[in-house]
Amino acid sequence: MKIAAFLLTIALTPIELAGQVPAADRRNTFTPGTDTHFELRDYATRAAWEQRKGELRRQILSAAGLYPLPPRASLHAQIFGRIEHKGYSIEKVLLETLPGYYLGGNLYRPMSAGKKPGVLNPHGHWPYGRLENEPLDSNPEFGMNLARQGYVVFAWDMVGYNDTLQTPHSFGTPAEQLWSFGPLGLQLWNSIRALDFLISLDDVDAARIGMAGASGGATQTLLLDAVDDRVQFAAPVNMVSTFMQGGDTCENAPGLRVGANNVEIAAMFAPKPMLLVSATGDWTRTTPTVEFPAVRKIYELYGHAANVETFHQEAPHNFNRQNREAIYRFFGHHMLGDNNAAHFVEKDEPVEMLQKMLALAGRALPEGAATYGQVFARWRAMPSDVSLDQAREKLQLALGVEWPAQVTAQQNGDMTLLTRGDDRVPAYWIDGHGAPAVLVDSGGAAPARHSPLAARLLREGRPLLVVEAFQTGANTAPRNRATSHFLAFNYTDDQCRVQDILTALAFAAQRHPGPVELFGTGDAAIWALFAAAAAP
Repeated sequence: MKIAAFLLTIALTPIELAGQVPAADRRNTFTPGTDTHFELRDYATRAAWEQRKGELRRQILSAAGLYPLPPRASLHAQIFGRIEHKGYSIEKVLLETLPGYYLGGNLYRPMSAGKKPGVLNPHGHWPYGRLENEPLDSNPEFGMNLARQGYVVFAWDMVGYNDTLQTPHSFGTPAEQLWSFGPLGLQLWNSIRALDFLISLDDVDAARIGMAGASGGATQTLLLDAVDDRVQFAAPVNMVSTFMQGGDTCENAPGLRVGANNVEIAAMFAPKPMLLVSATGDWTRTTPTVEFPAVRKIYELYGHAANVETFHQEAPHNFNRQNREAIYRFFGHHMLGDNNAAHFVEKDEPVEMLQKMLALAGRALPEGAATYGQVFARWRAMPSDVSLDQAREKLQLALGVEWPAQVTAQQNGDMTLLTRGDDRVPAYWIDGHGAPAVLVDSGGAAPARHSPLAARLLREGRPLLVVEAFQTGANTAPRNRATSHFLAFNYTDDQCRVQDILTALAFAAQRHPGPVELFGTGDAAIWALFAAAAAP
């Protein structure tokens, strides 16, 4: 049998040891998915919101595999294939965002000289991506019109689209997920590097950077805006909802949305100017009456309620002309200082053929381009120099665990029930003298209590806490794991088990300050290993 033993000296923080434990573990009774209707929290003070904002930023970066942010190498940017039109030009772009991995895009530029505001334009899940040109969605029309109005615009691919084909769009085996290697993380990294590229251009004013995208492009907008302060103006289109959080794998990495939703992620942009764009024919139909007021409450905490606006139209899910013109007016007001709506009426421009816009049309990837397996290897190899404390924080975020600030304990016969609030951890506490021991077995409390190891610890007269970890032994309960994108919204059973062990350690250490010895038997040896590494 596997047995792991760890002697931990734990730095204590005050915790509460008496109170009410819930009748059922919320981790079993509430298993949300992408279509769950979320209740929105209230934040009474700016300080409370700033604390939450910091938590969300770390959660997003961790789920993306980018916490802490790795150093950035040269993009070796290639800009070529210039096409000139009246008042603007279009160029092809290739960026090396990882060694041997290339991101394709197009750069739309005004013909006039001088520094210009820049706009990032990620695309959604329309078939032609950044080159889609239909009445319901046209990224090229958006880029061309913004360039005519005086902006430098960069539009780039989602992974697995157009020129960016070294991975498929949907990927992420269980082994890859352990490294947070998936479309969400790679796309967020590409967005960060796209921003690096845009502000590096000589004709771009880095202090005036906007971002606008629709559907999955709005998800990319929300996520970049949440983790990178360099974006100053934002217009997420048809994505901020209390009851749909994005249905694609590139919007739902494991751990991303546990306790989180797009309304709070959008509010992280406060107090900078933001336009929430919505429509009657999709999941943003209640934005003007529900989601927009909730976001505005956060802006009010900063004294800048007027900095968030809404544009709503009767239409299906879209990035149509009316939406684009609303964004032109919004950007024009904030970035150009121009409030004349007549200046922002979209001009119909002929859209170039796909072959003239694709960076790799008639052109091979550069020599040394990575295979899919090599992209994964280079993702794993991204350097991250961290201290021991930073490594512990990184592990805690990846596991979704915490050292509890408060533990409530309730006696139930010979059982002691522990909780941090919504969870319920059955345990058996036998008091004694000396360093306490915490014992957990993958089969539950019964085999642990009757094990030779428990007998030895009791003969020594030491305090002993036997834990019935999540979904083990008599603590097994129904849990719906079939909800859409379960891992994005819920922790795995093993993550919950590691948390239960940390909760138990905090309880034992408070009862007997000083070293605590942790034993894990069976598969619980692995849970104990992670808990010991995550403990302070």
